[in-house]
Amino acid sequence: MSRRAATAACVLGVVSTLTLLAPATSAAAAEAQASSSTPVLIDAYGDSTTLGITCSDGHCAAQARNAVTYLQLALQAHDGERVRVTNYGVGGTMAAQLRDGSGNRRAGPTAGLPWRERLAASPARIVLINYGINEVIQNQTPEQFYAAETTLVQTARALGKEPVLQTSNPMPDNRLNAKLADMVAMTRRVAAEQQVPLVDQYAYVSSLPDWKTLMSDGAHPKPELYRLKAEQDYRVVEPLVRRLLDNPH
Repeated sequence: MSRRAATAACVLGVVSTLTLLAPATSAAAAEAQASSSTPVLIDAYGDSTTLGITCSDGHCAAQARNAVTYLQLALQAHDGERVRVTNYGVGGTMAAQLRDGSGNRRAGPTAGLPWRERLAASPARIVLINYGINEVIQNQTPEQFYAAETTLVQTARALGKEPVLQTSNPMPDNRLNAKLADMVAMTRRVAAEQQVPLVDQYAYVSSLPDWKTLMSDGAHPKPELYRLKAEQDYRVVEPLVRRLLDNPH
């Protein structure tokens, strides 16, 4: 394990013992700030697994112990408070909705804008993109998903952002998970074709022994699995952050 990966694992392990975490910057608060002294801003876009939903006794809600918060804590422990991650995850949304600006507007005042306009207004240098589960639930085709993610990545790059694709965590239902695998294949394809970094959460989580016990329901991880997912994010994102900190212009 590299020094940086070991640092992330150590930090995330300590953080996981806390009962209360300082959440990643809220979308509304981040967009309310016209400027920031933070040199490296990261936007995390995605569905409820980005937002941080966990279910218990039939009740599902967003909670602080999610992958985005764990990622910010690890990055700040290694690189200082110069790094800030903003969580733009919205439950039930798809990549095509982010592209078109047709998703839920609860994720800040620009959420109703088409992707190009929304991203042009963001000072973020790195953009994380995590979709796939709702595409399965809403019966989108893999080709539709491929087209949406390709546009998201190409637009981000054209606007000077560093896009990072993330595959979805697997789903315990074997039938749905087989369909999700087709979506995951599209994300991997886009990453390869567009030559952008990929965090393959689907492959990683699927490789864990008894990974289904780390799921709170059919789609959402328990906090411990969010922490493990954040370790994978960190290994890909931190070198990008370091490069930007070392070469700010």
